[in-house]
Amino acid sequence: MTPAPDQTAWVRRLAEAAAQKKARDLVALDVHELTSFADAFLLATGTSDRHVRSVADAMLETTEKMGRSPLGVEGYDEGRWVLIDLNEVVVHIFQEEVREYYDLERLWNDAPAIELGQPPEHLVEHETAR
Repeated sequence: MTPAPDQTAWVRRLAEAAAQKKARDLVALDVHELTSFADAFLLATGTSDRHVRSVADAMLETTEKMGRSPLGVEGYDEGRWVLIDLNEVVVHIFQEEVREYYDLERLWNDAPAIELGQPPEHLVEHETAR
C-alpha cells in the first residue's frame, strides 16, 4: 500500500518546487507503514544556509498555493536543517554535511521510494541497501 494519491502528488509538487530552486539529491520515502506520524518524507540538500532557506520558502509557497498550512517549521533561522511538518508529509532540507551526518536514508532504509517522475539530473531516487 502506498500513500494516498493526493499525498504522492503533493510530494511531487514539493519536489518540483525544490528542484526549481536547484535543491540537490531529492529523495521521497513512503513511511506510512513504518510510522504513525507521517505518510511520506521528502529530503533535499541545499548548498548554504541561504540556499536551504530559499528551498524551504519555495516549498512553503507551494504548500500555501495548494491550500494547506504547515503544522510547524523548525531550523529555518540557522538554515542547516529545516524541517517542515505538513502533517502527512514531513520535509527535511539539509546542508550537505548535516544530511551526511544524520543519514536519514539509512535510518529509514525500509521505506520504499516514492517515484518523483522524470526528474532533472539533480533529482535522484532512493536506493535501499538490502
